[in-house]
Amino acid sequence: MNIVLDHNEESKGRKFEWVDKWVKMTGERAKIDAKANNTYIIYNTENGWVREYPDGTIIPYDQELEGENK
Repeated sequence: MNIVLDHNEESKGRKFEWVDKWVKMTGERAKIDAKANNTYIIYNTENGWVREYPDGTIIPYDQELEGENK
């Protein structure tokens, strides 16, 4: 799969501004895959690692969700 990102010489941003777009697209794809497979994604926030479920529930990674076995 080829992904083409908009990048032109006239852009007044960072040298590797395309990386921000790529990271955002990667995160969006992870959410889509998690929803399709009824799983969660894990990512780091200012307050530490969290799990985000397809229904929008976000809990700290080390906290157990009711009825879930680690």
